[in-house]
Amino acid sequence: MAANDDASSSGGWRFAQCFGDKGEVEDITEADIISTVEFDSTGNYLATGDKGGRVVLFERNESKKGCEYKFYTEFQSHEPEFDYLKSLEIEEKINKIKWCKRQNAAHFLLSTNDKTIKLWKVFEKQIRVVSETNMPSPPSASHLRLPRMTHQDNIIAAIPRKVYSNAHAYHIHSISVNSDQETYISADDLRVNLWNLGISNQSFNIVDIKPVNMEELTEVITSAEFHPQQCNVFMYSSSKSNIKLADMRDSALCDRHAKCFEEEEDPTNRSFFSEIISSISDVKFSRDGRYILARDYLSLKIWDVNMESRPVKTIPIHDHLRGKLCDLYENDCIFDKFECFWGGDDRHVLTGSYHNYFRIYDTDTLSDVVLQADKSAFRVKKAGGPLQGNKAAGKNAQRPLREAMVTDTLDFNKKILHASWHPRENTIAIAATNNLFLYSSA
Repeated sequence: MAANDDASSSGGWRFAQCFGDKGEVEDITEADIISTVEFDSTGNYLATGDKGGRVVLFERNESKKGCEYKFYTEFQSHEPEFDYLKSLEIEEKINKIKWCKRQNAAHFLLSTNDKTIKLWKVFEKQIRVVSETNMPSPPSASHLRLPRMTHQDNIIAAIPRKVYSNAHAYHIHSISVNSDQETYISADDLRVNLWNLGISNQSFNIVDIKPVNMEELTEVITSAEFHPQQCNVFMYSSSKSNIKLADMRDSALCDRHAKCFEEEEDPTNRSFFSEIISSISDVKFSRDGRYILARDYLSLKIWDVNMESRPVKTIPIHDHLRGKLCDLYENDCIFDKFECFWGGDDRHVLTGSYHNYFRIYDTDTLSDVVLQADKSAFRVKKAGGPLQGNKAAGKNAQRPLREAMVTDTLDFNKKILHASWHPRENTIAIAATNNLFLYSSA
C-alpha cells in the first residue's frame, strides 16, 4: 500500500510516499521488519530486504511528476537454515542488498543473510502459450492442425545466478561491489573476503584479524566498503573506533593498512561505556571518494582521506542520551547499529535516531533538519486535518521536533537504522519498522 502527500514539508523536505501497513494494527510480525534499503546507481529502482528473507523492488513511476515509485516485483531471497556442525540456526534476514550496474535489460543485485550471498537476475519474461490452428490444405486432404506459440503476458522473473556460500565463519554484515563491476568484498566480524562475481566456489581472504587465541580478541570489524573510483582501495572500520584504508596493490593480505583514521579519546571523558559508544557502526565514502563518513553511537564524523590525525567535522547526534547510557545498556539499545549516508551532491549527510527521528545535515554549515518517519502523515491526510510537527509547513515545524527529541518520552523500540539516498536527487528512502517512507526536497 502507498500513500502520497504533497502538502507536508519541513526544512524544504516533504513527505512523498509510504509503502507498508498504514492502519492502526500494532501486531507487526518480525518477518515484515525492513532490514536494508538500497537505491540502484540510476535511482530509478529501489530495493528493500526484510527479516523474512524477502526482497521487494520498486520502480520509478514515470507517469507521475516528481520522484514517485511503484511496486515492481517481490521474491524470496533466503530461507531459514540450520548449521548442524555448530547446532546454530541461520536466520533468513537480509542483512544487505547491493545493486550491480546495469549492463543490459536485466537487473543484477547481491543480497546476503548471515552466511550466504546470492546474485539475483531480475528480468521481464514473456509468457507464451501453445494453441492449435487450422492450416488450409488441398481439397482432397483433411485440414491439418498445427501448434502455434502466442504471446499471453509479461511477468517479472527473479532467478539466482550465483550462490556464494561457506566462506564466512561469522555473520556477514557488509558487502560492497567494486567500481570495476567484476569483484566485490564481503565482511564478517573478523575477516574480509574478495570475490569475483562470476566465480562462486572460491574467494580470497584479504583481511584476517582473528587472533590465534580467541581469548585475546580485542576488536571486531564492523563495516567495509570499496572506494567508489579506485578499484584497488577499500576501507573497513572496527569496534576500536578506527577506520583502516587498505590498498590491494601492496600485498595479497591487507592486514597492514595504508592509512588509519583514529581520534584519541580524552582520558577525562572515559567511562564504562566508552568502548561501546565509540565503536563505529557504519562507514561510507563520499561519492567522489575524497571524504569518509563514520557513525558511532553518539556522533557522525567526517574524515578527509588525506588527513589521518583528526576528523574535519564531528556532528553530535545523541548528546541528549549521554545521561541515559545506563538505561540504554540495560535494554541493549546501546548496541544498536545506526547507518549513515551521503547525499548525491556530497554536501549533505543523513543518519537515524530513536522514536523514528532522522536528521539531515549540511556539511558546510552543519545546519540540520529533523524529520520523523511517522504514520500521522497519511492519517492526517485521510482525516483532512491540519498538519502538525514535521508535517507543518515553515520553520516553526522544527521547534517541536527538536524539543521532542530530548524529552523522556522517546520510544526506543522505534528507530531509524536503515535508509538510502537517491544518487542524483534529493530523495531519501527511510525504513521504519515495516514501513518504507520516501521524502523529497525541491
